[in-house]
Amino acid sequence: MGFNRKQEDNSPSVESALAHPYTRLTPDQVIAAVESTGRFSDARILALNSYENRVYQVGIEDDEPLIVKFYRPNRWSHEQVDEEHRFTQFLLDHELPVVPPLVIDAAAEFPTIGQHEDFMFAIYPRQGGRAPELDNLDHLHQLGRFIGRIHAVGQAFPFRYRLALSVEQAAANVDYLLEAGFIAADLEAAYRAISGEILAAIDARRPDDASFRQISLHGDCHTGNVLWRDDSPHFVDFDDAISGPAIQDLWMLLSGDNASQQRQLIEIVEGYETFYDFDVRELGLIEPLRAMRVLYFNAWLARRWDDPAFPMAFPWFNTPRYWSEYILELKELLSQLQLPPVSMPEF
Repeated sequence: MGFNRKQEDNSPSVESALAHPYTRLTPDQVIAAVESTGRFSDARILALNSYENRVYQVGIEDDEPLIVKFYRPNRWSHEQVDEEHRFTQFLLDHELPVVPPLVIDAAAEFPTIGQHEDFMFAIYPRQGGRAPELDNLDHLHQLGRFIGRIHAVGQAFPFRYRLALSVEQAAANVDYLLEAGFIAADLEAAYRAISGEILAAIDARRPDDASFRQISLHGDCHTGNVLWRDDSPHFVDFDDAISGPAIQDLWMLLSGDNASQQRQLIEIVEGYETFYDFDVRELGLIEPLRAMRVLYFNAWLARRWDDPAFPMAFPWFNTPRYWSEYILELKELLSQLQLPPVSMPEF
């Protein structure tokens, strides 16, 4: 249930925090997992910025440090993680700048997945770089080119186990906040009304409609998952790889007012169409996808609130003021959904 009605300090109970699986992932356990693969750690561990999973840079004796990702228990199946790994390797084999995991046991059913106690984990080479500059039109053009290549190559790798983008999941996220008791009683009526209008607006322009090509995507293609090095982008963290419309991998690169987004779209789509045709109708999906992401983000925080890392990282969440401001944010979302979609000149 929602902790805002039980905990005055806006945090989970001590009992629920201590019961969380990640509390058992101590430095010793991290080293033991790495060394179970035949690699020997020099005991240097650096926790990296990650909430959904736990990610560490681990020093290796007489070698470069490695990146180790411990998947959140009970989120993905082995088949889903394996398909993510095989997809990134497939892209790399076609000379795309992605970072697939290293092989842990070539003879195993899932060669790139390790298992240590309750945790699936994967090991990656360390990849340096900086965030792309989204106000740099050349960067946007190159991002469009590489995403177009990912989508063109990905046509030959349709997902079998990964999830597909679904409007029904947006409705489930709305319902979760109500059913788990996160929305205060005095805001419940307003929340039901505005979220219902948003879901109706999304349903009117469904991103999962069969009239749009549903292809294999990165799924979470924001600047935090793109590293710029050697004058080109490198794509990392395919943890949210999903089937859906192409615009899902493009819209998070847009920012600013309508005029700014039009200029950005011109560069992105010109680069994209070097390798893959862009369906201009998908511009009408940007605001529905943005609204779905907002609905997902708040339900994601709520679902993870028993993870002790979340109250520390998001102390502003799950307070009366937060939910009041969230209602206002939903009203702004609805206004955006009612505006004409962003457009750009014909090529």
